[in-house]
Formats: sequence, C-alpha cells, structure tokens
Amino acid sequence: MGKKRKREVELVVISDVHLGTYGCHAEELLRYLKTIKPRRLILNGDIIDMWQFSKRYWPKSHMQVIKHITGLLAKGTKIVYLTGNHDEMLRKFSGFRLGSFQIGNKKVISLQGKSAWVFHGDVFDVTMKYSKWLAKLGAVGYDLLILLNSLVNSILRIFGKGKISLSKRVKDSVKQAVKFINDFEKTAAEIAIENGYDYVVCGHIHQPEMKKITTAKGEVTYLNSGDWVENLTSLEYNLGEWRIYRYADDLKAKAIKIPKGSKKDLDNDEIFKDLVNEFLPLKK
Repeated sequence: MGKKRKREVELVVISDVHLGTYGCHAEELLRYLKTIKPRRLILNGDIIDMWQFSKRYWPKSHMQVIKHITGLLAKGTKIVYLTGNHDEMLRKFSGFRLGSFQIGNKKVISLQGKSAWVFHGDVFDVTMKYSKWLAKLGAVGYDLLILLNSLVNSILRIFGKGKISLSKRVKDSVKQAVKFINDFEKTAAEIAIENGYDYVVCGHIHQPEMKKITTAKGEVTYLNSGDWVENLTSLEYNLGEWRIYRYADDLKAKAIKIPKGSKKDLDNDEIFKDLVNEFLPLKK
C-alpha cells in the first residue's frame, strides 16, 4: 500500500513551539507536519526556546521537528523564520537568505491581491521593553505550571476525567491577563489598519484567534496562530480562505506513529552537531 496523500496547503503559519522546554508538544507537531504539504511555511517566532535552552532537556522528538522542517526545504517548501522574544538571538541574522530559507523580524506577503503583515508580536509586550528579567521569570513559572498541568491531567485520566488547562484558567480568571490580550489585539489591528494591510498575523500570546477588527479608520482581519504548548494550533491559508487548524480535531494526525528511538538526551555538543548537519546541506 502506497503512502497516504498529504494535504496541500498554500501557506502555513506556526508559532510558539518552544522546542527545548517541557511544555512543548513536539510529537503532536511532528504528526501534524507529516500530514501536510505546504507551499510556504512561516515560523512566526519562539520556535526554539533559547531563554530556557538546556542540555538537560532536548528529546529526540524536538530534533525530529527540526529535521522535518529542513526536509521540507529540500522538497521545495519556501520557509521564513521570523524571530520572537524567546529566540531573539537570531535577530542579528535578520535579512539572511539561503535558497528557499530566510530569517527576518517581520514579513509582508501578498495573498490574492491582499496584503498580510506577519510578525511575532512581542514588540507590543511592555514587559519585554522595560522588564525583560520579569518576562524571563514568568517564562520559567509558565513552564513549571505546564509540568504541573501534565501531572494533574495524568491523574484525571486515571479517574476517567477530561483534561483541564490550568494556565488557561489562570488567564481567564485574571482581569489583567484578559485586558493584555485585548490590548494586544487592538494595538496590532490599529497599526495594521493605519498601514493599509488586509491581514495582521501574530503569535506570542498563545491565544489562537481569527476575527475582523473595525476602528474609525478601517477594518482588518486579525489572526493569531496560537501555540504548541497548550492549544496545539496553527494558521492555514488555502484557496483564498484562512482557518485555524486545531490538532485536537485532527484524527488523521493523531493516528500517525512516531518512532521513539533512543531515550538518551543529547548533550550540548551533540545538539549543536545535529543542528549543523541539518542546515549545512542547504548550502548545496
């Protein structure tokens, strides 16, 4: 029996994967990637979490995601890596191009005569501007909350109960968090409208969304790709339409088997060698 046909998609936007952290759902992302054949792929920030990167935690599945993405390049997919705050070290390479791969901080693309402004979104985060240490402390706390959430959900499964999201409950119950999300969306939309864009595409806040926002100056479609820590979502554009992809609804992706391989974690030298070996063939 031949290989299953992959779903062709004009454009896929993925953000906030946070490879290298305990909360990252790398296997689920890999299953999703194995079901699609994107013409263009935008990695919209926080793909590798360099804030919390440690040799103590780099599972095989995290490297498999990197390998799959570089494999897409070899198959003709055009890939743009837009930097976020957790991978801000790559900002010094903004403007780098190699074949079908490029690194940038923002990107404007044309979609059937309409313009889409794509960027991570941390530029609107006041803690990134004035209290980066607080943002990094919050990232560690968030990772610990995700670990605790995994333990709670494991216990709930034993008793036949459904999963819960502790971080979502915290966000929804804290008025300041809700206000931050609303302000983020409003600010992104206002600037996009002022610059004449039809779509504004962000990540950063781990809140998948697709809606029209109207101001006195005009209207724009605001889109957020969510994340692969809690929501397991991406954005897809195909045949003139946007949609939010949700892994939870994708039975085909869930059925894909991922080889476990060795359980041994790699040290920093091995991780670096693997990354170099993946990207060096791009020079050919």
